[in-house]
Amino acid sequence: MTLIRKTYLTHPGCRYPHGATPEDDGVNFSIYSRHATSAELLLYENGAAKTPFQIVRLDPETNHSFFNWHVKLLGLPVGTHYTWRLDGPSNTAAHGWRFDPAVELVDPWAREVDTRLWERRRTLRYGPSPHRSMRAVVTADRYDWEGDQHQRIQTQQMIIYELHVGGFTRHPSSGVAHPGTFSGVVEKIPYLQALGITHVELLPVMAFDESDVPPNVADLGLENYWGYSTHSFFAPHPGYGVNNSHARARDEFRDLVKALHQAGIGVILDVVFNHTAEGGIDGPALNFKGIGNETFYHLDPADRRRYRDYTGCGNTLNANHPFVAHFIIDCLEYWVEEMHVDGFRFDLASALARGEDGEPLPNPPVLWGIELSDTLAGAKIIAEAWDAAGLYQVGSFPGYRWMEWNGRYRDTLRRFVAGETGLTAELATRLSGSSDLYAGNLRHPINSVNFVTCHDGFTLWDLVSHHHKRNEINGEANQDGSNDNLSWNCGTEGPTDDPVILALRRRQAKNFMALLMLSQGVPMLLAGDEMLRTQHGNNNVWCQNNPLAWIDWTKAADNADMVRFVAGMIALRRRHPNLMRRNFLAGQRKAGETLPDIAWHGTQLDKPQWNAAYSRQLAFTLNGRTAEEPALHVMMNSGEEALEFELPQLGSGCWYRAADTFLASPDDILEPGVQPCVAADCYRVAPHSVVVLEFS
Repeated sequence: MTLIRKTYLTHPGCRYPHGATPEDDGVNFSIYSRHATSAELLLYENGAAKTPFQIVRLDPETNHSFFNWHVKLLGLPVGTHYTWRLDGPSNTAAHGWRFDPAVELVDPWAREVDTRLWERRRTLRYGPSPHRSMRAVVTADRYDWEGDQHQRIQTQQMIIYELHVGGFTRHPSSGVAHPGTFSGVVEKIPYLQALGITHVELLPVMAFDESDVPPNVADLGLENYWGYSTHSFFAPHPGYGVNNSHARARDEFRDLVKALHQAGIGVILDVVFNHTAEGGIDGPALNFKGIGNETFYHLDPADRRRYRDYTGCGNTLNANHPFVAHFIIDCLEYWVEEMHVDGFRFDLASALARGEDGEPLPNPPVLWGIELSDTLAGAKIIAEAWDAAGLYQVGSFPGYRWMEWNGRYRDTLRRFVAGETGLTAELATRLSGSSDLYAGNLRHPINSVNFVTCHDGFTLWDLVSHHHKRNEINGEANQDGSNDNLSWNCGTEGPTDDPVILALRRRQAKNFMALLMLSQGVPMLLAGDEMLRTQHGNNNVWCQNNPLAWIDWTKAADNADMVRFVAGMIALRRRHPNLMRRNFLAGQRKAGETLPDIAWHGTQLDKPQWNAAYSRQLAFTLNGRTAEEPALHVMMNSGEEALEFELPQLGSGCWYRAADTFLASPDDILEPGVQPCVAADCYRVAPHSVVVLEFS
């Protein structure tokens, strides 16, 4: 271990790059602060040291250039911990400045952070404590990628699996050596491969404040589990390293990325650039508030002590300020270049479309900067195209390359599968790529990320088991979480031993998964849905870092038939390129072909009941795009009675039953070669069922 001398000589240093940069003769430090009038750099031996071993007061004449404070420490070793203290003007109400020379700030550009001494509740109650803040770590970029390359999977071929790094393996049933860590996920890669997904979408892994919860929630011993409370955007979350180690977390994250790439799986990060862990007027100053509060946040022009809150989290990042936009894009490019991630999903992305006055911009610079960045050109970019203040941009999110979480798709499928009538036309639009949302502005089916469930809401099993949310244990009197779930409990609320209801719930779960994989666009499923994981009706487990929110791996064995069904539907999708189109279906025939690219039906051929208020049935025939690809015929019945559906007659050959959600495993999903031929002119589709036939 390198011993740290107690005093290091200084050099003026350089203003760029930001952060702590090891060089041959020392470490260069640079931090942005437009209005700070003085700066101090505090150096610590480690994250547990109670006092700094050296405090460097920067000279405004030699260590200050433009908006940056900078200094080089000669001979300083990698591994040194450090914080900043900045002072400046104090007219907060008029200008938004929040300088405080008593507060130690963590470097926003830190590649590693140590949070061992940080206590949010103590700070909020008693004010800043000397030398008890978060600390940045001087980090050298030494890692052997062994030739690793980004996954260049075409967007139309993507199948996304949204998972929480901690909750994926933290349950004792996971059987991994290091539960709840990046390393734990590595051990589950064979499972992901067997399922057939192409990308994992990781809930926030940038360093976040686990203690950022309201006092009433904290009093229950709960914490910020999901991680939507980022404070250090360049640093992996230390809690996901083995033994909560900041030093291991960075390399273990890269180990995970490399292992996933070796398995042919891409990595998408859920990123939170709409707000930070610093909260509102009563929140702590961790970094941005203390270096440039007026730059980084939307402030109320009538009283700049107050924060505009478009996120429901106390503050909103001022993303279209030139410097903040640069910070965001620089951060994203770092994760692509240095950490090898393959894309990003932007939480409450519409907040990033707001200008400095808070109003939506037609061409937000930060969003176009992300879209047009050469470094990010190969990265997948996905928007949650709304924010908490009512800005809803599904179908109209700025840019062309952006994919969107399609909330309209989710809602339509939930309503149809639950048995609501009169949705056939809307359902057809969603299944065929939501052309009403995307075709008019030169976008494509691949701009739509289709999903039925995600981390935010009911799990799939709870969606078919609960009509009402059960969030009392969150400590907010069941007022948190959405009340508009569009769910159906299949006749009984919550747990039941009734075999009829249990069978119906299982069938409904399969219906959702079948339709998801049969839709144009990019499907996303929530981790654990394939094994019918339950949260017992809690649709907002953001604060539940316990078995309620963790994946119980015994469910994979208990519901092996469901895991098999989902894997089978993914395999069916992947062997049908016509389910993964870049362009919209046109309903037209090619020369010499008897089938158009798609034909819509009701129970009778070519007679879809578009305008029937009572209809709960729909069918379609999808032609193969090549001679080798079989045609598909899909029949959906969300009604209460079995119905006969007419089958297209395609000449020589036969329709083979690939899937029927009414049938028990293994007959519910069958691979080619073992599928039975359907010789009749009709197929009887059971109530609340989906049937898929392949022609050969």
